[in-house]
Amino acid sequence: MAHAAHTPAEAAAAPGILIAETAPKSPAAEAYRTLRTNIQFAGLDRPCRTIVITSATPTEGKTTTAANFAVVCAQAGSRVCLVDADLRKPALHRVFGRDNLRGLTTALLEGKPLADVAAPTRVSGLAVVVSGPLPPNHTELAASQRMHDLLEAGARDFDLILCDTPPVLSVSDAVALAARSDGVILVVRAGGVSTTAVRRAAEQIRAVKGRILGVLLNAVDMRRDGYYADYQRYYHAYDGGDSTG
Repeated sequence: MAHAAHTPAEAAAAPGILIAETAPKSPAAEAYRTLRTNIQFAGLDRPCRTIVITSATPTEGKTTTAANFAVVCAQAGSRVCLVDADLRKPALHRVFGRDNLRGLTTALLEGKPLADVAAPTRVSGLAVVVSGPLPPNHTELAASQRMHDLLEAGARDFDLILCDTPPVLSVSDAVALAARSDGVILVVRAGGVSTTAVRRAAEQIRAVKGRILGVLLNAVDMRRDGYYADYQRYYHAYDGGDSTG
C-alpha cells in the first residue's frame, strides 16, 4: 500500500476547484503530487493503469481529489483520462464546465471507445469523460463486462484512467469497479467519517480482491494540536499492517 497523503482544510472548502492547476505551489497541490509519487512507487511491480477514486460516505471530497489528482498526473507528462463513473450523482461536468449529454453511458450503449467521448481540457494531456445520460441500471452497468472491456481498451489509448465513483457504503458501483481496476484510492474526510465506516469500506473493496493503493486524508486542520499523533493512530488502524493493500 502506498503511504497515506493528506490535504489541508482549505483544499476541501471549495469543491470543484482545480487547485493543482490554479495554485500549483499550494500545500494542497503538493499533497496531490505526493499522492502521485506514492502511487507510482506502488505500481513498480504491478502497473496501475486504471484507478478507482472513491470514499466510504458522501461529501468526503472524492471528486475534488479525482480532478486534482488527474491534473498533477497530466502535468507530469501522462496521458490521463478522467472518467465520471458516478452514474447517480455525477459532478465532473460541472468541475470542467461541460454539458452532460454524451459521455460514459454513451460509450457503453453505443459501443464507442473512451477516446471517442473524451473531451480535452485546458490542462495539457488531460481528457475528461463525463457520465452522460443517467441510466436506471447504474449498478449493473458498473459491474458489466462491457464496462470492463471499455476500461481495458481505454488503457491502450491513455497512460492512466481515473474513475470517480459513488461512495462505497452508498451503492455497490465502486466495489464493482474496484474489482475490475488496478487499484483504489480511498478518500477520507478528517473528522467527517468514523473509523468503523472506513474499515467497512476497505473490507468491501478487499472482499472483491480490490487493491487499495492508499488513503488520502482530506480537509486536515494542520493547526490542530495533536494532529500528527491522531493521524498516525488513524492510519495504522486503517492499514491493519497489510502491506499489500
